[in-house]
Amino acid sequence: MFDTKQILAGLPVPVMVVDTDYRIALTNPPLLELFGYDPYGMNAVTLLRQAPVLAAIDQSIVDAVASDARFIFNGVSGEITYHFCAYPLTENGKVTGAVLSFEDKSQAEASDIIRRDFVANISHELRTPLTGLTGFIETLRTTARDDPDARERFLGIMEAEAHRMSRMVTDLLSLSRVQTDERVRPRNKTDVCAVLRSVIATLEGKLKDASVTVVTNGIDKTAVILGDRDQLIQLFLNLIENAIKYGGSAKSIHVSMSAVEYDRALRTSAFRIDVQDEGEGIDPLHLPRLTERFYRVDDHRSREMGGTGLGLAIVKHIINRHRGRLKISSNQDVGSCFSVILPTIQSEK
Repeated sequence: MFDTKQILAGLPVPVMVVDTDYRIALTNPPLLELFGYDPYGMNAVTLLRQAPVLAAIDQSIVDAVASDARFIFNGVSGEITYHFCAYPLTENGKVTGAVLSFEDKSQAEASDIIRRDFVANISHELRTPLTGLTGFIETLRTTARDDPDARERFLGIMEAEAHRMSRMVTDLLSLSRVQTDERVRPRNKTDVCAVLRSVIATLEGKLKDASVTVVTNGIDKTAVILGDRDQLIQLFLNLIENAIKYGGSAKSIHVSMSAVEYDRALRTSAFRIDVQDEGEGIDPLHLPRLTERFYRVDDHRSREMGGTGLGLAIVKHIINRHRGRLKISSNQDVGSCFSVILPTIQSEK
């Protein structure tokens, strides 16, 4: 009544059927895509070779019991983890073979790891200042109760730690929001140059306090994209504030905007915004990890400056939402350049 091959072809996961001699009798297109060729006629033992997987096949064929195992496939892009299932096929109470399926679990496992690391990082980031606050409170209630100098010093430290935790909570909420919105591409027209001018004006006080000047190039023009203005403001606030913090006092920050006729990675025309400082630069070893949550090049220095380790993670997700890309380059003792490349509105179809 039904065509078995068509049924297998309609399944979204890789599936094969083996007979009682472990010979592969049927395959489907996702299985061919998984292995890169059609293993029809091969012995499944030769193809799969992993002890837990072979034990699961044995159970289904020898004992007529459904079984599962973890299958690790070494592909071009690295290891992929599959949930392997073996289900016995029977006819008149006799086992005639087994259906073997592979469900990709790599993304789910990666998400679990990220979630565990995130909870561990949050716990560490909050436990340290909270432990300090608890100690200061205990000291103020006992030995420093009648010492006004110690009291003022401790209260100042407590205030700084409380502000840092508050910034962390704010950044966590921001990160959660931008991750939620990441799949939804903005639909409003926004002038990136106007955003840059607004951000620089907002940071005028911080620039003056740090004796830092901003040298601009091209931001007096108009560069309209499909973008979320509030998120773009947040993006460039993060980048320019970082340049102020790590670029050094009495230095300059260079903010420029240029049009890119064709960006190979984005496969379209784009606008490129460069935020370049004149700081110490960053060791190339750290560059690939800068946008990870809580990753810091200099943990102690970042904490002293009030950094939460979430700013560049927020930047990355905002750029992803705008279907752009972030390029980071740095030369030690020269400075770092953070380049934001955003597709032009003309590329929309």
